[in-house]
Parts: sequence; C-alpha cells; structure tokens
Amino acid sequence: MKREYDFSTAKRGPVMPVPKGKTRITIRLDEDVIAWFRTQVERAGGGNYQSLINDALRQHIANAGEPLEETLRRVVREEMRRAG
Repeated sequence: MKREYDFSTAKRGPVMPVPKGKTRITIRLDEDVIAWFRTQVERAGGGNYQSLINDALRQHIANAGEPLEETLRRVVREEMRRAG
C-alpha cells in the first residue's frame, strides 16, 4: 500500500453508473418476499431478482385497470391451457 494516494482527479458517486431509464431507490420489502424472488431466480438457473421484481410490478400495472370479470376469464383460460 502507498503511504498517500492522490484523489485530486477522483469523482464522487456510484462506481457503476445507473443505466438510462432506471432510477436507483431505497425500498423496504419483507424478507419472505425477497426470498421468494431469489428462489425463483435460482430455479431458473440464474438472473437478477431485482429484474424479476420489476417484471412483476409491470405485470401488476398492466392488469391493474382490468375489470374483475376480465381477470377471472383470463385466469380461467390460462389454467385450462395448462391443464389441457
């Protein structure tokens, strides 16, 4: 190790820049929720649990305006497809 380091040209901030279209936030989630997403990533053979949470939130947003009747019809169709 050096006795002294020159930080005169150093820049403050994160080591890894945040990609465009992304915002870094701090959020508190229950441990069981995080564990579930991490397990899903492990079962899939890898990936990023944060991306999986992002996808789940997008899916929720897409379906949030859907009337209950349409939601039920969609779920029944999906289940029938899986069973058949």
